[in-house]
Amino acid sequence: MRILLFATAFNGLTQRIFEELLTSGHEVSLELALSRRHMLDAVKLFHPELIICPFLKQRIPDVIWQNYLCWIIHPGIPGDRGPSSLDWAIIKQQPQWGVTLIEANAEFDAGAIWGYELFPARKTCKASLYRREVTNTASHLIHNALVTYQQHGSAPKKYNLSSVKQGEWHPLMRQPHRHLNWLVDDTETLLRKLYAGDSCPGVLDEIQGQLFYLYGAHVERTLKGDTPGDIIATRHGAICRATRDAALWITHLKPAPHDNQSFYKLPATQWLDQQLLSVPDIPQETLPAPNLNTWQEISYYEQDNIGYLTFDFHNGAFSTTQCLRLLNAYKAACQRPTQVIVLKGGIDFWSNGIHLNTIEAAINPSHEAWQNIKAINQVTEAIITTTDKLTVAALNCNAGAGGAVMAFACDYVVARQGIIITPYYKPMELYGSEYWTYVLPKRVGEECAHHLTEACLPVGTQRGFALGLFDAVLSERSDLFWQQVHNFCLKLSEAKYWQHELQQKQQRRESDESDKPLAVYEAEELSQMWQCFNSQTFHNARRAFVYKEEPQQTPPYIATHRQETQNQTHEPMPKTNTQQVVPERKEEAVV
Repeated sequence: MRILLFATAFNGLTQRIFEELLTSGHEVSLELALSRRHMLDAVKLFHPELIICPFLKQRIPDVIWQNYLCWIIHPGIPGDRGPSSLDWAIIKQQPQWGVTLIEANAEFDAGAIWGYELFPARKTCKASLYRREVTNTASHLIHNALVTYQQHGSAPKKYNLSSVKQGEWHPLMRQPHRHLNWLVDDTETLLRKLYAGDSCPGVLDEIQGQLFYLYGAHVERTLKGDTPGDIIATRHGAICRATRDAALWITHLKPAPHDNQSFYKLPATQWLDQQLLSVPDIPQETLPAPNLNTWQEISYYEQDNIGYLTFDFHNGAFSTTQCLRLLNAYKAACQRPTQVIVLKGGIDFWSNGIHLNTIEAAINPSHEAWQNIKAINQVTEAIITTTDKLTVAALNCNAGAGGAVMAFACDYVVARQGIIITPYYKPMELYGSEYWTYVLPKRVGEECAHHLTEACLPVGTQRGFALGLFDAVLSERSDLFWQQVHNFCLKLSEAKYWQHELQQKQQRRESDESDKPLAVYEAEELSQMWQCFNSQTFHNARRAFVYKEEPQQTPPYIATHRQETQNQTHEPMPKTNTQQVVPERKEEAVV
């Protein structure tokens, strides 16, 4: 089918739907809903058979939905209506929530229902719920609705019965609804309000006489303060504020706009530097054990001679200091008596590469970008040169740019079904580093590696496995995924297999180093990056990203209807994965 996507942004959900439709054989194009004219032009140019709106805040022009079938993903249960569905679900402590696939009509969220699915409402922030449960559910609904549409051509009548109308209309949640009353609200109430505002729009609050939007809330159960709201500690850029019955870590702040100036999100202490001189700093250890009573970005544990290293950096962005702390943690983990090290990433992102916001905030952004890329390269090099253990990148969530490439420094890469990787740098006007010219061709060949970095298309698990980027695709359910990861690693650690693989790994590393040293790969990449970091195009692209500027047009690599030629931008035919994997049939690696 010819399917046109309308989206407010090419976010994780939109990327997944775009990639899965392409992989299923549909002819797909996407138009960012920048204006009514943009949407009308897209329909005229593409002539779609179906329009799908995975993430759309704008109204579809009447003339479009009146003449074309348009599906809208609504992150709410049947009958729920309004622009703040997840926000209200979190505030009202709904134990169960859902996603509904609705046909567009004259009323918002009130068209025919093509499908809906419920899920347990995990106690987490809105952004995490959206990236995981909502995205997974939306994917299932669109897949099932396409089957229904191709068989019957109309919405199932059973979904339009009044008995399934469980939700109600909710207005836009505004800041008064999110107000934090530190003297009255208990920790759980404060946390729920902060969860409902993360990552957009944030929760507006006053800190030491200045208004900030707050992001990244985590419970602290060991530290306490005398006055609720007071800052009682700092750690790795975050502030800890006392509550009535415990404390809360706030990892990021954004000043409220004033004097016609807008701001962007940064680690909290960067906006409060001078105000924190008397506040104690409590850094975490190099390799701390998981601890649910506090907030920590890095943690480590062992099970069955397998080490698991978590690095949960906000939005997957790795600043220079975070890279160096991760490097120290990784080196410490390598000193442990284990056979396999698993790099777990974070809850919502594995890694998205260098930290553009902290680069923007630096006195000399070019210099900070240079330090940042060199620091993340150090982490990547440490993984590549680990020759006494096997390493596994366990992608439980999406990864992008240099963060996605860093995963391929590991010996094995396993992915949770449905995650998306975007292993390219071009939208930020960067050549890229993280040894991508070494690690990507080793998996997919030179031609495909360069195509991946040039095409700028998201890669899903089905295509990634076929191309050889992933050694196994495991369950979509996180609990089952981690059990399967552990089983995968247990097979790797079996004595005979582990010894053989380690010997092969050492020989390959020696041979590769003899053919072309890692230092040469890095020098070649960094020479390109130095030019990029000092170019105006990078500064412009970075600022547009950091300040969330609206693009002027849809990038041509996803808006195929706007390309001057009809050359396909799809990936080349999958190449055989020649890297040896756990001894089982390759077909069985997809669970």
